Order: sequence, then C-alpha cells, then structure tokens
Amino acid sequence: MKAAVVDTGSNLLKAGPAIPDQAPSLIIPTQMRRLPEDGSLNESSLSEEITVDPVVRGFIRDWDAREDLLHHVLYTGLGWEIGNEGQILFTDPLSTRRFLSNDIMTFCFNVQSVREQLVQLMFETFNISRFYASEQAVLSLYAVGRISGCTVDNGHGKIDIAPVIEGAVHHIASRRFEIGGIDLTKLLAQELGKSNPLVNISMSDVEKIKERYSCCAEDELAYGKLECPTEKLLRLEEKDILSLLENTILCGGTASMTETNSQFCTGFEERFQKEAGLCSSAIRPALVKPPEYMPENLSMYSAWVGGAILAKVVFPQNQLVTKADYDENGPSVVHRKCF
Repeated sequence: MKAAVVDTGSNLLKAGPAIPDQAPSLIIPTQMRRLPEDGSLNESSLSEEITVDPVVRGFIRDWDAREDLLHHVLYTGLGWEIGNEGQILFTDPLSTRRFLSNDIMTFCFNVQSVREQLVQLMFETFNISRFYASEQAVLSLYAVGRISGCTVDNGHGKIDIAPVIEGAVHHIASRRFEIGGIDLTKLLAQELGKSNPLVNISMSDVEKIKERYSCCAEDELAYGKLECPTEKLLRLEEKDILSLLENTILCGGTASMTETNSQFCTGFEERFQKEAGLCSSAIRPALVKPPEYMPENLSMYSAWVGGAILAKVVFPQNQLVTKADYDENGPSVVHRKCF
C-alpha cells in the first residue's frame, strides 16, 4: 500500500496516495456540518445545521472534528480498511513566531504540542504503522524541484512568507499575516450587501462568485502599498538572500487567481511581480515555474505534491516515526524524527 499524504488547509483538504505527478485523488472542503444527535435529516434540521471548522487560519481548532474528518478521508475517501491501516505523511503549517505576542515561548510550546497531539491521534486512534510530517513551505519547494528558496503561501486564512535553506525553514526570518482568501470573501459579501441590501447571499455563494469572477487590480488604487518581505529576509546571510529570492514560488488557493479579459485586471502572479519591482532593495524576486510534467494548478496543492515526493524518500529509507518508536518514546519522538 502506498503511503497516504494529507494536507489539511483552512478551506480544502487534499489527500491521496503518494503519486507526485498526479493531482491528489481527494479534494474536499475542510468545513463540516454538525448533524442532530439522532442523525435525522429533515427540513428543520437542515435549516438549523451548525458548521464546524476543524482548522482555522492554518491551525487545528477542533480536535474532535479533525478526528471525524480524518476518519471519513482515510476509510471512505482513500479506502483504508480498519485493522489494515497504512503509513501516512502530514503537511504542517508554518510554525513561525507571530510577533503579535510577547509570549514567544508559549507559542513555540503550542506548536510542539499540536504535533505531539497529532502523532498520538494517528497511532492510538487510527493505529497507523508509520508517520511523518514536514512543513508546507519546504514541501512546496520540493514540488518545483528546489530545496532552497522563498515560499509565498497565499491561503484561505493566512499568508505565510518563509525562506527555506537546504530543506529547512529559517523560522526567525519567516513572517505570517493572518489575512487570506476568507477575508476577501467577507469584503466581497460586505460590498455586495451595500449594493444589493434586499438580497441575502450566503457566504458559500459569495465564495463561488469570488472564485469565478475575481482578479487582481492592475495596480494600487484604494489600498496602501504592500509591505515587502525583503525586510525580514535581511536577517539572513547576504549570500543566501539572492539565492532564495531567485527561487521564489507562489502557492496556496488565493495565488491561483488568473488573468481575465478586463483591461483593469491581471493575474495574481503578474501583480506579485509588479509589486516586487517596487521594493527598495536591489534584489528582485524571480518566480520559479513548475515542471511541465507536474499537474495543472500546482499552486493550489503544491504542498501535497511535495509531500508525495518526500514520501517516496522517507518511507523506503525508514526515516520516520514507527509504532515501535512511538511506544518506546511517546509523542515527543516526533520532534526527533520529523524535521
């Protein structure tokens, strides 16, 4: 049985066997609906349904819902059999320090505890045989054939900017902005409400409108100029900065915004390159194109593809967490075996 790769985002979950040159076999919404305790489905229950978000802005908020989601993905979506579970690789969100808080050590501890709770869930509840996890920034670079570079991950709930050197994230120079596609959806809903106050449009419909019709403005009109991430990268060695920015990749669902026929709109990639040209630094980011043999729309699931590539390496060579490792050392073994 091939290793399963699971990439759980705030909006979509991508999962499938580790086949790097194919798109993930399962792409489903992360958001779930809580049904009545008796399991009945009628008009009244549907009107009163409660949505549950297991993952918010990249991090797990509801572990019970996450467990239910994984149970559906593994046993129904991927066809695992109870008692014959396989091996699995998870993508991790960027564990950067958010400079909004003074309690840096508490945040780092929380990141570690999330990893430990995940490996505990997989071995004790799902009875998997082997486990591995790696950060999304590293995996996205693997997807385009790089081990060093700078990833700009524009997701549903956050934007992560991370330099990666020889397969390791340089966390002190990383940056997270807790704004993403969901905030654009809310802004669009607000504007639609102003122009059509008598029309009640659900957030799911607004999301569909955004995905189908939205594009990037050609230049700055109403908003202030974007902050350039180069300032954070200056904490790196000067010799590394050029190499990283010359290997910049865009990933995440929001980055897949494409060019339209409008003369006032452009694609996200073109807009990014234009904004990069406004940086005060002499160094300009150069975007790396994915190989032609990779699946289309790679930016939407580049971390998953990178995970599939990595799974081809770590599982055959036993560079992972086994059930024996877990039984002997407990959940903390994940910090020694997964980098």
